Amino acid sequence: MISRIEYIHSKNFIHRDVKPDNFLMGLGKKGNLVYIIDFGLAKKYRDARTHQHIPYRENKNLTGTARYASINTHLGIEQSRRDDLESLGYVLMYFNLGSLPWQGLKAATKRQKYERISEKKMSTPIEVLCKGYPSEFATYLNFCRSLRFDDKPDYSYLRQLFRNLFHRQGFSYDYVFDWNMLKFGASRAAEDAERERREREERLRHTRNPAVRGLPSTASGRLRGTQDVAPPTPLTPTSHAANTSPRPVSGMERERKVSMRLHRGAPVNISSSDLTGRQDTSRMSTSQNSIPFEHHGK
Repeated sequence: MISRIEYIHSKNFIHRDVKPDNFLMGLGKKGNLVYIIDFGLAKKYRDARTHQHIPYRENKNLTGTARYASINTHLGIEQSRRDDLESLGYVLMYFNLGSLPWQGLKAATKRQKYERISEKKMSTPIEVLCKGYPSEFATYLNFCRSLRFDDKPDYSYLRQLFRNLFHRQGFSYDYVFDWNMLKFGASRAAEDAERERREREERLRHTRNPAVRGLPSTASGRLRGTQDVAPPTPLTPTSHAANTSPRPVSGMERERKVSMRLHRGAPVNISSSDLTGRQDTSRMSTSQNSIPFEHHGK
């Protein structure tokens, strides 16, 4: 999620509506990818060529979703990169807690409700909000709130915070998520994750080795040390067809057959093999079903 926000910032925009509803997981082979959506409130925060930052301004109306808005947004200060990341911190704590302390507040008007949310948010210390959860969540939020208006956040540092926590908790990158286990069961989720891992490694091998990428699949398989798969054997003929292959015929028998046909006055449908003893391979498959030339057209 941090990386998705970083990518938007790298394209000179801020999102300004970071909330759970705007993060989606992919489908099928993209099931392990996080997507960020809904750029209806996005705003350009710097010039694409010069990287000149927009000016600091106050008395701005609240833009975004009040529940996840940064404190500076509540105070009417122009939003910048720091505000997207602070909003993400509230999203993470919403995932942890199931609800945030400023949810469910009642007020007569929307403005009054925003004011109550702002007051509750500012009066709730980060340490209290994150109590009972790993310190990395409080560290993350404190870091975001410490940024100045035009500061570039240290995205790598923030990612590393949670990577270290991830490993310290004993997790591994098996790509098996809780929602997959609930929907399909642990075994199915593990199988899908393993297949995805193998496919990713295969793509990575091809990307890193252009020599393999340009070869046919069998040749690239040999380069990777895999055993070639033998081509499928043709279908075996039926027993009737197998028994129709001509047997060797002696010279004497050939002459006897020819003379008998001439003696009976039968049509002499003599092939070159009858005279030479050679097998005419082009006619072998149809020799048993051949029709004498007198019967054609009847």
